[in-house]
Amino acid sequence: ALYEAAHVILTKPLKGCTQLKGWAMRIARRGGMKKAKVALARKLAVILHRMLADETIFNPAVTPIAVA
Repeated sequence: ALYEAAHVILTKPLKGCTQLKGWAMRIARRGGMKKAKVALARKLAVILHRMLADETIFNPAVTPIAVA
């Protein structure tokens, strides 16, 4: 499900996920689209885990993107 969400984020024009999409597109340029989708799916899993642990709601404006 997260891979499908990553696919949609990378292939459709969506509002609110530009920071995540930009991060994944930089990976896609270096390693290819499949790797970027897997990396984005993992990042989404980490964000969801932190949301569950901290009981916070998703706010794309303040989502920290770690540079790896």
